[in-house]
Amino acid sequence: MAEPALKGERTSTETSSKAHAPNRVRYEDDLYGWVEEQVSLLRAGAVDSLDLQNIAEELSDVGAAQYHRLESVLRVLLMHMLKWDQQPEMRTPSWIYSIVEQRRRYERLLSKNPGLKSSLDEIRDDIYPIARNWAADETHLPADEFPDTCPYSWDDILRRPFDFDSVKK
Repeated sequence: MAEPALKGERTSTETSSKAHAPNRVRYEDDLYGWVEEQVSLLRAGAVDSLDLQNIAEELSDVGAAQYHRLESVLRVLLMHMLKWDQQPEMRTPSWIYSIVEQRRRYERLLSKNPGLKSSLDEIRDDIYPIARNWAADETHLPADEFPDTCPYSWDDILRRPFDFDSVKK
């Protein structure tokens, strides 16, 4: 990121007067400009000039975004597993590729966000009904043809093999 707002060292007098300057970027008006300014203030050590309320909100949003990314990965992964099990005659290599890709994304997300590990069961249980509905929509089968609760252990979700030999030719 560029250093638009502050360059070099600032004294506490300079930073506190900067906090009340009329040319400060407002969070509501320009998110990118506001972020750049907050980063510059942080790097300059001007903690008293930071917009702490909005910084806290943005950090919370970053955490929520990672949680939602993991939900998305598991939703797609579970949907393809359900389709695989429910319609063996319709299996395609793309289902296997999707499962492999979602597993890769899952591993990468968790390696970068290990704090999500404590929420894995909750995420799986919350997202399963949506994955079930997606699988029903894609297979054109009633949702009640799929299990009510997730039938897969974490070992199944992450390591169960899917064989190209069982794919429709």
